Amino acid sequence: MKTFAIILCLFILQMAFILFMEFRRPQRTVAWMFISICCPPLGLLFYYFFGRDYRQTQQLDKRKISLLREVREHVENRSLVVKKPEDTGNPEFEHQREFLLLLSRLTDSPITGGNQSTVLSSGMEAYEAMLEAMECAKEHIHVEFYIFSEDKIGERFQEVMIRKARQGVKVRLLCDGLGSYKLSRGFIQAFKKGGVEFHFFLPPFISLLERRFNYRNHRKIVIVDGIISFTGGMNVGKDYLGEGPSIDCWRDTQLKLAGDAVYYIQFVFLKDWGLATGERLSHPRLFPVHTCKGTEAVKIVESAPNGAIDASEEIYFASMCAAKRRIWLTTPYFIPDPAICRALKSAVLRGVEVRIIIPGKPDNWVVYYATLSYLEDLQAAGVKFYRYKGFMHAKVMIVDELISTVGSANLDMRSLYSNFELTAVLMDPDRISELAKEFENDLKHSEYVDPKDFVKRNRFMRMRENLCKLLSPLL
Repeated sequence: MKTFAIILCLFILQMAFILFMEFRRPQRTVAWMFISICCPPLGLLFYYFFGRDYRQTQQLDKRKISLLREVREHVENRSLVVKKPEDTGNPEFEHQREFLLLLSRLTDSPITGGNQSTVLSSGMEAYEAMLEAMECAKEHIHVEFYIFSEDKIGERFQEVMIRKARQGVKVRLLCDGLGSYKLSRGFIQAFKKGGVEFHFFLPPFISLLERRFNYRNHRKIVIVDGIISFTGGMNVGKDYLGEGPSIDCWRDTQLKLAGDAVYYIQFVFLKDWGLATGERLSHPRLFPVHTCKGTEAVKIVESAPNGAIDASEEIYFASMCAAKRRIWLTTPYFIPDPAICRALKSAVLRGVEVRIIIPGKPDNWVVYYATLSYLEDLQAAGVKFYRYKGFMHAKVMIVDELISTVGSANLDMRSLYSNFELTAVLMDPDRISELAKEFENDLKHSEYVDPKDFVKRNRFMRMRENLCKLLSPLL
């Protein structure tokens, strides 16, 4: 009896500790309490290593501020900063001045003009564009991916990067320690022997000891000479060509950017490089004068678990609240928080058309069932869902003719709160129209999820969805 009382007291203390630490996010609290109930001896240990909030030291915060100050000194006389609606090139902003102000103040980067963007909608098209740009590099190549695969695509990237490094180009490669853990020692050594500076961002063992294992760098960045950059949803691997072992149809979107927005993608890379290596990079040659003749306004939104605000959530939420006619979304993982759900429901009540394309063939069944658990409630409010014929990995949002976004952030709680993400907000009417046409084409290859049929799924399916939903804040 005494032993039972001690165990009960320890269990109560464990639950109280989790409640105290997680009171700001009720969904995470419930998930961790569920794990603690299922695994009483190990619940607190799991929480200790995987549940800790990401915190930067004051020293790193000062380093970030110092780097931002130097970057602004390098580019302040070169970049065109957009502050007025008429400078965006989009007449929609004449009626969205408050939204423009929010975009201007969101994160460290301003809205920049003088950009040119190109949408790349297939894996081969995107890879060829990135490899071609790297072939032309003269000063430096900066590459950052969540997943860098050791396959035929990874080998092509490796061959070009090593060859350019031997030609005297400074080549830096940053991979997430968990996302790219399958890379062999020989593959990594080939990079290093070839002159490529290779580093992992939060390697698994180190991040476990530092209790930051749960926080991953999900960004996809390629920068060539500080002139051209690429970002979006694509990692490096043959999966994105539809040649994966289980998914033969993979849909994604990547963005090629030239112009002043590249300065701030470079800034994000340099911060990540500094966190991973301790090396502080800030040289004028990393921020050359651009010759881009484009006129597009672009906002780069970076989000991180150590940020002052949850920027990925803010850009989704604010855009949905600004919508008047349509919200079109593609996302591989749909696990929204209550604020996003309310924004979508509110939009429908205002008469906004809300359409969301999710995968028909998932790469992660637990996340997929968690996604399905949100459909019925939102369908009842009027949100329309579609299942793509294969795996929809693109992270694209189109709001009216106002903005479109392309980036690495999924519409799930991991991307919104726990990952390092990057999103490009596009304001050019032509680019918005192009992405809208691609969305309409994706709809032709998608199946509408009829609410009348979906509500009839069996009890076992509902139980499975609810269990995955309970754990979804941690997925």
